[in-house]
Amino acid sequence: MRGPLIVKRALSEPLLLLAAFGSILLATTTLVALTMYASSIADAGVRRTMETASYRQTAATVSAPVTAETFPKFDRSVRAEFARAYTRPPAVTTSFRSDSYVMPGQDAQERPELLRFGSYDGLDRHAKLVSGSWPHAGGDRVEAAISLSAASATGFKAGQEFTTKGRLDPRPVTVRIVGVFQLNDPFGERWAGEQLLSRGVERGEFTTYGPLMVARETFVARFATSVNATWTAVPDLRALTPAQLRPLAGAIDQLGARLKADGCGSCVAASRLPEILTQLDTASLVARSTMLIPVLQLLLLAAYALMLTARLLADHRRMEVALLRSRGAGTVRLAALAGGEALLVAVPCAVVAPFLGPPLLALVNLLPWIRASGVRLAPSADLGTFLVSFGVALAAAVLLVLPALAGARRTYVEEQAARGRGGRGLIERAGADLALLVVAGLAIWQLQRYGAPVTATTAGGLGIDPLIISGPALALLTGGMLGLRLVPRVSKLAERVTSRRPALAPALGAWQVSRRPLKYAGPALLLTMAIAIGIVSMATASTWRASQADQARHQAGADLRLSGPPDGPELGALGRGTAFTALPGVTAYSPGFRGQTEVSGESALLLGLDAGKLGELFHLRADLSAQPVGELSRALVGDRAGKLDLPGQPSALTLRAEADGDLPLRLVLSDALGVWRDVSLGVLRKGENRIDVDLRALAGRTGKITYPLSLRGLVAGAPQSPANLTLTGLSADGREVATPPVSMKVTRPAVAGLAPLPKPGPLPVVLTADLAASLKLAVGQVGPASIDRRVLQVKVVGVVDSMPTTPAGQKAVLADWGTLQTYELAAAQLPRPATEWWLAAGDTAPAVKALQTRPEWDVTALDQRRLAAELRDDPLASGLQGALMLGFAAALVFATLGFLVNATVAARERMGEFAILRALGVSSRQMFGVLAVEQAFVIGLSLVAGTGLAVVVGVLVVPHIVLTGQASAVTPGVVLDIPWAATAAMLALVAAVLLAIVAGLARRLRGQHGQLVEER
Repeated sequence: MRGPLIVKRALSEPLLLLAAFGSILLATTTLVALTMYASSIADAGVRRTMETASYRQTAATVSAPVTAETFPKFDRSVRAEFARAYTRPPAVTTSFRSDSYVMPGQDAQERPELLRFGSYDGLDRHAKLVSGSWPHAGGDRVEAAISLSAASATGFKAGQEFTTKGRLDPRPVTVRIVGVFQLNDPFGERWAGEQLLSRGVERGEFTTYGPLMVARETFVARFATSVNATWTAVPDLRALTPAQLRPLAGAIDQLGARLKADGCGSCVAASRLPEILTQLDTASLVARSTMLIPVLQLLLLAAYALMLTARLLADHRRMEVALLRSRGAGTVRLAALAGGEALLVAVPCAVVAPFLGPPLLALVNLLPWIRASGVRLAPSADLGTFLVSFGVALAAAVLLVLPALAGARRTYVEEQAARGRGGRGLIERAGADLALLVVAGLAIWQLQRYGAPVTATTAGGLGIDPLIISGPALALLTGGMLGLRLVPRVSKLAERVTSRRPALAPALGAWQVSRRPLKYAGPALLLTMAIAIGIVSMATASTWRASQADQARHQAGADLRLSGPPDGPELGALGRGTAFTALPGVTAYSPGFRGQTEVSGESALLLGLDAGKLGELFHLRADLSAQPVGELSRALVGDRAGKLDLPGQPSALTLRAEADGDLPLRLVLSDALGVWRDVSLGVLRKGENRIDVDLRALAGRTGKITYPLSLRGLVAGAPQSPANLTLTGLSADGREVATPPVSMKVTRPAVAGLAPLPKPGPLPVVLTADLAASLKLAVGQVGPASIDRRVLQVKVVGVVDSMPTTPAGQKAVLADWGTLQTYELAAAQLPRPATEWWLAAGDTAPAVKALQTRPEWDVTALDQRRLAAELRDDPLASGLQGALMLGFAAALVFATLGFLVNATVAARERMGEFAILRALGVSSRQMFGVLAVEQAFVIGLSLVAGTGLAVVVGVLVVPHIVLTGQASAVTPGVVLDIPWAATAAMLALVAAVLLAIVAGLARRLRGQHGQLVEER
């Protein structure tokens, strides 16, 4: 009979049991969905990172000197170890480079030009033939293919034959060029260590061409004379899971040791992959741990909502339980009834929730940042989800039983005495809220200290710290509980205020709340926590999105930043700027120098930009500096060197100078874009010297100079003995150029200006705060600083917390490009090259697309908008947002459901009171006013307290849970962004829904009262 009795008992309170069922189902479904979501996001994040990882990041190399005899053994050993290390065998290529061979016909020269031979497995997959065919092994002659760039430099053609000798191996080699090829991506990461193959020529002490690519069998048989062989493994890691990250990293780390143990003592293994995998494993763990924050918040809210429902149910059954107790029902019997009733509600939820989780995640797929990332969440129910579901449901059943068990030992008389007992709640009386405040404070302090909910374990690994991860949830609970202390005080104050007014409804409503504050404290706490969770979720999402944009702007520094070698065969030093500034959409530009330097013993980044363009180019967040960018721009400009403009557009320059001794000399000039370049004039001999300078060579093969060209000065090197120099004439394209008298006596490096060269004053600079502290200089102060081991006076015109383009903790100094070059020239130093170009563009896409069509320019583009999109689309970084939105929606549903149930039960309990009021002549409108005042008190107090609590928790927590996709601290620092417009709209919507519930209850009560009157 127990089963039917439990069912009948449950059906006697359908509203409360239905509310309990809804709460448990919502909790189990949402938590199962969040569990699925966290796992899916971690998998998607690892998969995305591996799919987008570059060749340099994933490739592993093993290099060793080999001969024709040792290569087969080493080759088998390396390939076996690669297959053992990876989860699936990677693609392995072998490459070789020979010793130097002499260019044909130059055997007798003292410094001949050189050739190298090489081999690369699968070269035909990474290059296309321009003419001829790929080489084959065998035959009397060595078949070789040559790159197009090397063929252009050497003059070799397909079909040509020649004989060469090695500088270490005197045996003659007869070579037949069978093909000319062009690499598909000559400047890609695959060829980063193959400069000769990508460029065709290397110029240094010797000029070397090649390599002439031969078949692997040919190379081993003919050229493997203790030369270096390199094995490169490129794995397919797209199916890698988070659980495989650390084992794979460890296996690759041990690759070199295993090869040495296998007999390859000279093998050297190198790979960046273990570091990346370890970092990715940490990022995956941090991503999962931060997604536990909304899970714990939701658990806490669900538990409290369920306890409110359970308390209401227990209150309704107090007398029933007391009567059963007086008729002989023991505690075990009563516990069995309550437990059976709870399981009747919880078990169906546990079964259904795993199947409702995937459809709920389908809604998450509609979120903009999830759709933008390309991640599609399509998990299915498995054993783990059922375990989570049943665990949550059973915990909910226990919570539903506890209030019933607490009152199971009271007699009928004790229950009668306990009814209506007021006073402070048990938690408040015990001071548990203050104890929780201490625990929450400790948790948030640790979160702020460690920067993530992941800390080192005793075993030396990483693990989720339960105290840190629970900090935000504990802070919300503690804040809400402390807010409960306001309910009696605010209600008494409201009672005093309303009692002085003639209106009945406000006075009666306020008196009702003041008389029984604990009846309203529970719903108020539930609403307060739900509102706080909602606002914190919105603030976290908004802060995260703003932080991604800030990071992109900080890392890029400008809308588009181009970097690469300052001089090249296609675009020379004075040709690069012309090409870059002509890119579509470019509205402002500046050449720049960006490189590491030493400032008074501190390693720092030196950044030189045109100060006049900072306002258009320089992306410095306003809070990082006390001075705005416009003010820094004006203050940075210092003394600048004069210039001698050359008329027209000359392609050649002729200098005539007289010297009385050997003197090395260089000419410094600049173009209209502000790029400075020094040109060697060689060593002037005693007497009259005539030097011709080909200006077209400064632009490169396809580059163009932006005229007018300007001469800045002559820089003389240190002579062996003092020498005098006099400039006797200057002509451009044969036309004489008037110059001021130039003469100087040189005993050490010296400079002679071809235009007025001012004696510079202190160099205006902007410093990072840490560098300014090291130099003990503040804004406006002048002091000495050693830059590149040269002491000069600097004037600090600004201090920034972090310099754009620098990582966290990197010291940096910013100077005006022209002023910095003037200082270098005045000190007889050569000008700094333009290592970067900073560009402003409303839409950078056309410029980036144009650059992609010109790989020969050898330029790397950092696009701020594309970088921002990549940061936003990183699943590991953005995963928290979806979890927060799920928790946010569930919190609002919990709050609405809890308020509805509590308000309905409260109204139903007071039907008798309302009937007496109606009999005394109170109108329906006044009754609605009483009910509205009571519930408006709960609503208003909850909205205000929830908003205040959210602001406090947001300030303390949100900046510390917004991390990069690599689980590192964000640069620049996170700034809390609470979307007040959206928050106000959410608060208004919640208030409208809750007041609509109150209006519906009032209408229902009026209808029930009318029906009661008719029956009488």
